[in-house]
Amino acid sequence: MGKPTGFKEFKRQAVPYRNPVERASDYLEIYTHPPEEHLTTQGARCMDCGVPFCQSDTGCPVDNLIPEWNDLVYNGRWDVALERLHKTNNFPEFTGRACPAPCEGACVLGIIEPPVTIKNIENAIIDRGWEEGRVVPRPPSDEMLTGKSVAVVGSGPAGLSAAQQLRRAGHEVTVYERADRIGGLCMYGIPNMKLDKGTVERRVQQLRDEGVKFLTGKHIGKREDFEPGHMTQIMQEGGVEIEFVDPQKLVDEFDAVLLATGAAKPFDPTASCPGRDLDGVYYAMDFLTRNTKSLLDSNLTDGHALSAKDKHVIVVGGGDTGADCIGTSLRHGAKSVVNFELMSQPPAERADNNPWPQWPRVYRLDYSHEEMKSRTGEDPRCYEILTKEFVGVDGKLTGVKTVQLDWTRPTPNGPPWTEVEGSEKVWPADLVFLATGFVGPELAAGEMLGLEMQEPRRGWTTFKAEHGDFATNVEGVFAAGDCRRGQSLVVWAINEGRGAARAIDQYLMGSTTLSAPGLNLPQQVV
Repeated sequence: MGKPTGFKEFKRQAVPYRNPVERASDYLEIYTHPPEEHLTTQGARCMDCGVPFCQSDTGCPVDNLIPEWNDLVYNGRWDVALERLHKTNNFPEFTGRACPAPCEGACVLGIIEPPVTIKNIENAIIDRGWEEGRVVPRPPSDEMLTGKSVAVVGSGPAGLSAAQQLRRAGHEVTVYERADRIGGLCMYGIPNMKLDKGTVERRVQQLRDEGVKFLTGKHIGKREDFEPGHMTQIMQEGGVEIEFVDPQKLVDEFDAVLLATGAAKPFDPTASCPGRDLDGVYYAMDFLTRNTKSLLDSNLTDGHALSAKDKHVIVVGGGDTGADCIGTSLRHGAKSVVNFELMSQPPAERADNNPWPQWPRVYRLDYSHEEMKSRTGEDPRCYEILTKEFVGVDGKLTGVKTVQLDWTRPTPNGPPWTEVEGSEKVWPADLVFLATGFVGPELAAGEMLGLEMQEPRRGWTTFKAEHGDFATNVEGVFAAGDCRRGQSLVVWAINEGRGAARAIDQYLMGSTTLSAPGLNLPQQVV
C-alpha cells in the first residue's frame, strides 16, 4: 500500500498541535490542519507489509481498513477513503481525536522506524468529508422498516454507534440519556480543546436526521441520595430536570433494550487516607464535567464550574483523564499544577519486556504536559509518589502528604514497592483531582432488572454478557461498552456498540446483514 519505497524515502512527521502557549489560553481544539501534500507523503509510508497488524487484534479494535485508506489518500482518492473509513467506524472524528492509537503501536513499520501517522490521516479524512458535505444522513427506506423498537440507555460512543447501526437496519431506536446533552463521555468527559462539542453535536444531528430519537434528563434507575460528583446530581445542580425511569418500563415497552451506561463508578485508592473528606478533594470526572457544562452553558460565567484559578492543584493519577485535568486547570489560571504518578517514569524506547506489536509503554508528553512545560520549563508529572494523607485547616484542604516509592524493592507479602524512609513530603494544595480510573457501572438499573454480574476483574464489577452476543441473563436485555467490559477506550466502545447492534438485529429478525468488528467486512476496493 502507499508508495512501495515510501517508508524508506520519507520520515514520520506527525501533524503538530497549535503553539502550546497560545492554545493554553483558550478552549479551542489543539489541532492544526496540514496541507494535503503532508498527508499524502505520510500515507506513502504505509508498507505493503503482508499482514497489517494495525488492523489486527493487537491494533485497531474496530478493524479499520487502515492500509486501504492510507493508499487511497496517497493516490488522492479522498472520497473513497471516506467510504472505507465509515465501513468500520461510525465516528472516526471521535477516535481520530481521543483514541491513543493502538494501531500505530502495532504498525509493522514501527519495528524498524517510527510508525505511520495513522491517527492524523484518519482525522484528516473525516474532517475533509465534513467540510466537503459528503457526510450525510442515511435513514432507512420505508421498505426497510421492521416495526421493531429498541431502547438504548446511554449516549456515549457505544450507545450512539449501536443506535446508528440499528436505525439503519430499519428499527425504531430511542436513546435515553440522563445529562442535558447527548454524547456521554465524548460530551462531558473529554474537554473541548481535545474534542470540540460541535464535532459531537453534528454527529448527533446526523443520527436525528436518520430517525433516532433522543430523550435527555432521563435517569434509568432508582431515586436515591447521590454522592457529590454523581452525574445526576451535577445535572440537577445545573438546573436540569431529571426524570427517574424504572428500567422495567423499557423492557415492557420495547422489543429490546441495550444498556450502554459506561463505567461511571470511580476508583478511589485514597479512600482510607486521613483527611479524604476535606473540602477540595474531587473526582476528576466531577471537575471535567462541571467545567464543560459551564463552558457550554455560559462560557464559564455561571459559577457552576470548579475553578482552579489561583489555586495550587494536584492531580493524582496519570493517563488521559489526568492530562485533561492538567490542561483544564492551566486554562483556569492555576497557580501551580503537579501530577502524581504511582509508577516509575517509562523508558524513552520500548523495554525488552514490551515488544512489538504490544502497545509501547514509553515516555510521552501529552498536550497538557507540553503546555505546562512551556509555562514552567518542567514536566508536571512526579513519578513513584504515593499519597498518604490530605492535610487541611477548618475542613478545607491545604496540602497533601506523600512518600516516595522504590519499585526495585518489593515489600514481602505486600505491595510491589517499598516506601523510601525519610522521603515524606507535604505539597501545598487547594484542589486535588483523583484521576485514578473506574471500577464499573452504577449497578442500580441492573439490580432492578435482576441482571447477573460478571465476577470482579481487576476490582471491576460489570454486567455479565459475552462479547459477540452481548445478551444478559434477562430476555431481550443486552449490554455493551464499558458497563460490560470495564473502563476502556473510545474505539472499544464503538467495537462493542456495533457488535451489540448486530446481536440485537439477529435477536429481533432471526438474521442480520449488519457488520461488526471481525465479521462480514466488505471486500477491498479496487
